[in-house]
Amino acid sequence: MTLDDAYANAAYIPDAARFPDLWQAEADAFRKATRSEIAIAYGPGERHVMDLFLPESTPKGLVVFVHGGYWLRFDRSYWSHLAAGAVAKGWAVAMPSYDLCPSVGIPDITAQIAQAVTLAAERVDGPICLAGHSAGGHLVARMAMPGVLPEAVAGRLRHVMPISPVADLRPLMQTSMNADLGITEDIAAVESPVLGAPLPDVAVTVWVGGDERPAFLDQARWLAEAWGCGHVVTEGEHHFNVIAPLADAQSEMVACLLAEDATS
Repeated sequence: MTLDDAYANAAYIPDAARFPDLWQAEADAFRKATRSEIAIAYGPGERHVMDLFLPESTPKGLVVFVHGGYWLRFDRSYWSHLAAGAVAKGWAVAMPSYDLCPSVGIPDITAQIAQAVTLAAERVDGPICLAGHSAGGHLVARMAMPGVLPEAVAGRLRHVMPISPVADLRPLMQTSMNADLGITEDIAAVESPVLGAPLPDVAVTVWVGGDERPAFLDQARWLAEAWGCGHVVTEGEHHFNVIAPLADAQSEMVACLLAEDATS
């Protein structure tokens, strides 16, 4: 298919194969060292579970991080360490798994993440900040759109940060991945954030690495332009390391996510 190379990340990242093992090791170590509630069920399925990482004192609010993998791979266990920055700042961080394509479709995954955010919001009071990477960036952008989250939960959204998001699903119809993703014109029309609008009064910042594939630079720009929201391009970062600053409480990314420096 004509756009397979455009949306291929690993082929253009040096030593790309080492990253999943690195993420897994850092995530395992963080889970062992941090106050947490593991495998909280938010739905009936085996993958409808989330981990909740807690600060030492009453949380200032809730962060939900949604992982990527083109809706096809990974689960919450690879990303636990990315909660470190927000937890150190006094926030609780929820990380859900979700069903993967082709066993379900992308609209089903959107609904599952809405369920996960809703349950996490029941367990943690205060403002809510959402971050997601790649396909997870798509999913948190969908949470920022009207009618996806319950009104009471949506009303608590302070900031949404799609990181290297897939914001327009239509190009993925021209990739071989779509045999599993099952994106149709109708699904793309509903599920593409660039074709909709965000909730009013919710800060959104689109974040992307400067060394990412041109397709992802385009996707980030398209969303920022469509929504008139913040747009940060960090030089020298690629699709696999752009999320690393979430683990650092002193990073610009964490400050922005927690709306200490949100661009809306």
